[in-house]
Amino acid sequence: MLSAIAKLLKVLNSDDNPAQVALAIVFALIMGLTPLASPHNLLILLLVLVIRVNLSFFILGFVLFSGLAYALDPLSAQLGATVLQSESMNGVWTAMYQSSFWRFMAYNNTLVMGSFCLSLILALPIYWAVIWTITRYREKIRARLAETRLMLFVKSTRLFELYSALN
Repeated sequence: MLSAIAKLLKVLNSDDNPAQVALAIVFALIMGLTPLASPHNLLILLLVLVIRVNLSFFILGFVLFSGLAYALDPLSAQLGATVLQSESMNGVWTAMYQSSFWRFMAYNNTLVMGSFCLSLILALPIYWAVIWTITRYREKIRARLAETRLMLFVKSTRLFELYSALN
């Protein structure tokens, strides 16, 4: 547990590209908000393993967004029902359901469709918010945080020893 926290702190304090962390959070958002057994989550997992994103932040984000998904399920189901019952999209949904691939993807389920749409709506704002937050942290907060009494205390703990060993 302490080594996982140390890895997260190492990524925040390193000079790595914040876009890698942001992309990990966005993938975690999509995978966490949608039902876990959805077939598109296999594609997300494959992308996470192939593309260079931070796995520690992906796992943390997945756990957080999975917990948040339970609170958002009623909203997601309502959004999915609205999208699937849209008269203008009726032909598209009928054509998609005729294909076995799209039937397998289960987008005809209101919860799957709604949570997928919600995660896509939130993906871009969260991506830019994470980049902005990490950049601001590195520019303004990191130096001031290192001088606080709390940080001086933390530097004397086992967690900081693990963190230092990772560098």
